[in-house]
Amino acid sequence: MTVIGVDIGTSSSKGVLVDEDGTVLATAVRPHTVDRPLPGHVEMDARVWWDEFASITRELLKSAPDDTSVTAVGVSGMGPCVALADATDTPLRPAILYGVDTRATEQIARLDDELGRDAVLRRCGSLLSTQAVGPKIAWLAEHEPSVVARARRLYMPSSYLVVRLTGTYVLDHHSASQAVPLYDSVAQEWYEPWTRHIAPWLELPRLLWPGDIAGQVTAEAADATGLPAGIPVIAGTIDAWSEALSVGAQRTGDLMLMYGSTMFLINTLSERLLVPQLWSTVGALPGTRSLAGGMATSGMITDWLRELFGTPEHSELLAGAEASGPGARGLLMLPYFAGERTPVADPHARGVIAGLTVEHTRGDLYRAALEATAFGVRHNVEAMRAAGADIRRVVAVGGGTRGGLWTRIVSAVTGLEQEIRTVTLGASYGAAFLAASAIGGPLIDEWNPVRERVTPDPQLRSGYDELYALYLRLYPATRDIAHELAARQRG
Repeated sequence: MTVIGVDIGTSSSKGVLVDEDGTVLATAVRPHTVDRPLPGHVEMDARVWWDEFASITRELLKSAPDDTSVTAVGVSGMGPCVALADATDTPLRPAILYGVDTRATEQIARLDDELGRDAVLRRCGSLLSTQAVGPKIAWLAEHEPSVVARARRLYMPSSYLVVRLTGTYVLDHHSASQAVPLYDSVAQEWYEPWTRHIAPWLELPRLLWPGDIAGQVTAEAADATGLPAGIPVIAGTIDAWSEALSVGAQRTGDLMLMYGSTMFLINTLSERLLVPQLWSTVGALPGTRSLAGGMATSGMITDWLRELFGTPEHSELLAGAEASGPGARGLLMLPYFAGERTPVADPHARGVIAGLTVEHTRGDLYRAALEATAFGVRHNVEAMRAAGADIRRVVAVGGGTRGGLWTRIVSAVTGLEQEIRTVTLGASYGAAFLAASAIGGPLIDEWNPVRERVTPDPQLRSGYDELYALYLRLYPATRDIAHELAARQRG
């Protein structure tokens, strides 16, 4: 048994070829950029997702041992996104991405009035926010009626790959539960009164669980990708939940920290928790619930700094941040460079770097960025615990776990021990695992055992506690100025 998993992320698409015992046989990456046509607008052409998928699978198969026979395919991708297609599944415009796209604030306010803010929270598990699908569809109806007039289907990256591979129009329950307010998270089905209110023209996809088989690779898709025709393809899901599965963070009380372009946190629950400033969703596995938080930027900030610094090696920047030391020599950053999702839910928040002098170095700035994301993680964790979340084990995953400094800073700031698995490739590996599970594969603990544990440094706690208190004060102290500047940026 050999499986392929492919994930469509914010900054790249990644694929992995995995054998029956979880060993990675080959990997492939396709870097890409998102489009930002206007302030607050973040988009990507869905056709790029398919082109990169086909290119990745061909590279993986070319790198595979001669006797390799792929037996199943898994997919995942960023989300929730809004990719509208016509009745022939042709994309009608670039997909509007998840919470980093903040265009629909007026539609959020209007739908809150029309549907009832509390009613949305009770039925859907989450409030309307920049993460929600419904307001973005409403924005399109108001601003691009010619597109909506031809639109019939709604896709996210994973479901778009599925339809191109199998011809099947489906969406997984977890992704649907983030399509607020279209999905009833109590009944776990589409809520037709609100879908008709927002998008009466929409043909709703059939709902499956992420690990369910959605269909088989068609002859046409086999020609495009090099995959064998007839092998099963799972429904897939949103990347963060696939990442959680890739490292075994699926038991009640588990918290996954995803170190990527954005920072994501998922706490697995057995019962639903309703928290206005967080996202309560259906879990990736049947019978589970999730309480999630997401920062709008994390790795995006370090990538931005790296570009400003002339693209030195990441190891060089990490060395400078290590030399800077705890507290970044008196710098404090708010990581709200694309607004912020949880727990402040402010699309008009902006990044702040406080304490700058002409003596500060790029190492200090890089350290301040790593510490800012750690403070953001602590802010989300405290919001989860205040809501009643039971956090028993923390598992870290993603590219930011490499090098060690970032995870050590997060543990020092939060006081949490983090478990790091042998394979930290993330969502593509989780998609491969789900594909293997669909055809009778092993448990994730057998595939991907624990490699190391990152423990908090008690000597750093008091200093970071003091900085965290300043961090909590910095946002309200600068919020009004940030909002005025954000208005200027919007023109």
